[in-house]
Amino acid sequence: MDFTRLVRDAVDRLDGIALPTPVQRLPRLSQLTGAEVWTKREDLQVGRSYKVRGAYNTIAQLDPGTTVVTASAGNHAQGFAYACASLGVRGTVVVPGTTPKQKRQRIAALGGDAITLRVEGDTYDDSARVAAELATASGAVVVPAFDALSTVAGQATVAVEFLAQLPVAPDVVVLPVGGGGLLAGCATWLREHSPATRVVGVEPAGAAGMAAALTAGEPVTLAEIDTFVDGAAVRRAGEVTFPLIRDAGVELVAVPEGAVCTEMLELYQVDGVIAEPAGALATAALASGAVAVEPGQTVLALLSGGNNDVSRYAEVVERSLVHRGLKHYFLVEFPQEPGALRRFLDEVLGPDDDIVLFEYQKRDNRETGAALVGIELGAAAGLTPLLARIAAGPLRIQHLAPGTTAYRFLV
Repeated sequence: MDFTRLVRDAVDRLDGIALPTPVQRLPRLSQLTGAEVWTKREDLQVGRSYKVRGAYNTIAQLDPGTTVVTASAGNHAQGFAYACASLGVRGTVVVPGTTPKQKRQRIAALGGDAITLRVEGDTYDDSARVAAELATASGAVVVPAFDALSTVAGQATVAVEFLAQLPVAPDVVVLPVGGGGLLAGCATWLREHSPATRVVGVEPAGAAGMAAALTAGEPVTLAEIDTFVDGAAVRRAGEVTFPLIRDAGVELVAVPEGAVCTEMLELYQVDGVIAEPAGALATAALASGAVAVEPGQTVLALLSGGNNDVSRYAEVVERSLVHRGLKHYFLVEFPQEPGALRRFLDEVLGPDDDIVLFEYQKRDNRETGAALVGIELGAAAGLTPLLARIAAGPLRIQHLAPGTTAYRFLV
């Protein structure tokens, strides 16, 4: 396989279609790490994601009159829709129910009359099965979101660009990974054209399918995944992408979803960048210390997408607070007598603590009534003295632990 030739051809096909997105220095992460941290702004790409590169490169090589179908968590679908509209190809997009409304609207806007949008299943893998069934029934060609060499070659054009844009060759490149198309393409290109560069792939901790594949020696299907980082929530690594990533000697790390949320807020509030969860994976790995770099190194962290629904920010803030140890939930048994709540406030809460949730219903035929109480701490270190005050008091109070059914109902 002449991978360089495949990528050079993709560069030619994408000329005038994919935007040459800028690289920008990130002062916040540069100061935090001591390295020179740059980001490649693929959130400014057509469809607000790098995915148009692989989708267009694949569809442009098909015979005229071919109909196409794809499954996607949202970003590939936008690139697919744009490619169909640009090339005059009829296509069907299948997305899981977890795809944000904003992404669905963008798919429809970019594809126009060229595409049909269907919502099927809860995960990318569910949608992929439906897309395969549609292709079998209709004779349409499946355009994979990541697991095809033409898709991989298209995504590799990102690396062609940032190598030309950076002032020096990068010492470290940090990339998000779901099914592996972007990581496989960029890592393979870097191995051939910048072999001294260390390449790190970042997965969400709740959907670390590529790490599981590397451990098993082959792609495996995860029994359960967290779909919050929807752009990288894939149960099974690609059959095409896995060996490319394995052979490129890529390092893999996992970042908790809460750390991704914290980084999304930092990108927005400090850097002025709107990133979706998968888009913030690479910079979250640097901000959280999951990827260690040396002072003075040149580091490129790809910001892969900016398709975030504003309605999700409440959950983003919530997950960030929980991850940082600032928000906790308790079940409190209050005696049903006047002044019980006031005593709780006076004796249990610290001076910097705040009640952000309180749900209680009085029961006249009982001595006590249960209340659900959410407390936001002034600092994470305030939890230990809070628990000590709870233990010293007369009230029966249960600290809800992450992972329990009641906790999952709240967060």
